[in-house]
Amino acid sequence: MGQSASSPAPLPFPPKDAVRDVIIVGSGPAGYTAALYCARANLQPLMFEGDIPHIPGGQLMITTEVENYPGFPDGVAGPDLMEKLKAQAARFGTELVQKSVSRIDFSKRPFRVEADDEVRFGKAIIVATGATARWLGVDNEDEARNRGASACATCDGALFRGRELVVVGGGDTAMEEATFLTRFATKVTLVHRRDSLRASKVMADRAAKNPKIAFKWNSVVEKYLFDDKKYVNGVVLKDVKTGKTENFPCGGVFVAIGHKPNTELFHGVLDTDENGYLKTKGGPKGATMTNVTGVFACGDVQDSYYRQAVTAAGSGCQAAIDVERWLEAVGH
Repeated sequence: MGQSASSPAPLPFPPKDAVRDVIIVGSGPAGYTAALYCARANLQPLMFEGDIPHIPGGQLMITTEVENYPGFPDGVAGPDLMEKLKAQAARFGTELVQKSVSRIDFSKRPFRVEADDEVRFGKAIIVATGATARWLGVDNEDEARNRGASACATCDGALFRGRELVVVGGGDTAMEEATFLTRFATKVTLVHRRDSLRASKVMADRAAKNPKIAFKWNSVVEKYLFDDKKYVNGVVLKDVKTGKTENFPCGGVFVAIGHKPNTELFHGVLDTDENGYLKTKGGPKGATMTNVTGVFACGDVQDSYYRQAVTAAGSGCQAAIDVERWLEAVGH
């Protein structure tokens, strides 16, 4: 499915009451890549990109700099990357609708998809609704995001080279983030609200033995502190046992208390794991198929492990190929 030297103009969109080959729910790297591949296969995909609170483009729309997406040696702003992916999907014939889907009827075919006052029908569905990072919820957290506060060490860690950092959390994710950040930071302090970790023993032991990692027990972040340029330069920590607070200086904060997959729309119909992520078939064929025939899932909504833009895009490609081959196999 390589790019041709001169691509034809996109096909005209079918009328709104026509049954589409595929409807993509959600956007981001996974959704836009799925749309691109479906469009180039002449499936004329319809995409519901989402709206507030599900931002079209996903989590990268609130990420200032992406340095690890292939093809951008100088890095790229998250919103710019999403605009490029969106434009590429549209160029080949994706119909884009900036609405969030409110209901899908999986009980009969074609699937009925509702978004506000709009109703569409699709032979196949690709779910790319993503996941949302869990944040602390303190008063000035919105000001801190992307100005020294992050929810992804793999994405942003290299930007904090040579600083002392704070990681908030006590599970395996927090241990992984803290250990990863020691590659760049001079010191990492793990802040945890209890006096023992929830993490597995092997992960906890690994963090405890790392000379660059220190612990602040029985502590929570009350608020962020900023320098004159409005970048995070510390946090206010509260001891949950004594109630005492202290200003704790740092060069950045990583919140590692997990992610919440955006799967509310599919509860009771599509199978999920214990953390709410959609289950897919996996394996060499039909890897993105869910338990409902004709429904496929890609990106962070079904990936709790990698959670990277490039892996999301890769699974979007898989979903599109799975849909194309499934439609052919069932005679569509």
